[in-house]
Amino acid sequence: MIEIFYKKDGQMMVSQSETDFANIPYENVIWIDLFSPSGEEKRAAESFLGTTIQNRAQAEEIEISSRFSETEKAIFANTSFLIPGPEEYNEETVSFILTDNILTTLRECPLRSFTDLQRRLLAFPTMYSSGHVAFLSILEQRIDLDADMVEIVSKEITQFTKKISLGEDISEEFLIDLNQMQDNTMLIRENIVDKQRVISSILKSAKYPKEYQAKLNVLLKDISSLINHTNFSFERLEYLQNTVLGIINLDQNKIMKVFTLVSLMLMPPTLIASFFGMNVRFGWFGTSCVSWLIVLILMGISTVVIFWIFKKRNMF
Repeated sequence: MIEIFYKKDGQMMVSQSETDFANIPYENVIWIDLFSPSGEEKRAAESFLGTTIQNRAQAEEIEISSRFSETEKAIFANTSFLIPGPEEYNEETVSFILTDNILTTLRECPLRSFTDLQRRLLAFPTMYSSGHVAFLSILEQRIDLDADMVEIVSKEITQFTKKISLGEDISEEFLIDLNQMQDNTMLIRENIVDKQRVISSILKSAKYPKEYQAKLNVLLKDISSLINHTNFSFERLEYLQNTVLGIINLDQNKIMKVFTLVSLMLMPPTLIASFFGMNVRFGWFGTSCVSWLIVLILMGISTVVIFWIFKKRNMF
């Protein structure tokens, strides 16, 4: 699908057909949004812009030369957008092409930042004089959404901390959720750092209008703040993980301590029972009843003695 946003008589118009390029003046176009475009739509946009649009494989490469590049006519910037899910986050790579005053975007899934920009373009056309303003608007909206995700992660970490403080049962599911939260936090941080790298590259570009540098610097400061928050959140998660592992080790030590104590308490009675259970005739006792009673008394005394020794040394 293709959507072409352009100005006509002071109003923002939108077209969803690549054939309309022939009827739209080049200088009036603000934004060309390519959402899972067909081959005809992509070729029509390339012909209108006079430049080649990167394919998905090129956009997803991690090299800095693939994430940001320039030609005589255009600026190419690729960055990842996170899509929150019920349990984990997914990454979607978005390509931005800036040619003159036109912004062209290439994406494969619906994104809230783009939907919000489309509504604002139609509602407030005078606020968007060029594709550069639209580009900054998308980045600003995306950074706000990233900040919301960082805040959600921080609240979830607080809930996990309360569960541990209240002494709730730490099950296998708890550890899996904690590990998933660590993965999500790392994804958020990588996503934010990727935007920081792209914006820093744009600031160094001689093609990008100098009038927008102040806004880009503000976005960089916001990103730096988010990176600090994500680093702190990750440190909290590592601390929680170490705390959980310590609690598990303490519980296991208590169990082993009980087994060890029981084994030691039963060793003297076992020794006595084994001694008198030998197939050897003893002449120490008069009757068999008295013999059984004396053996049981010796076994009991030995158990009590071991128990008293461990109790006195606070070993259980």
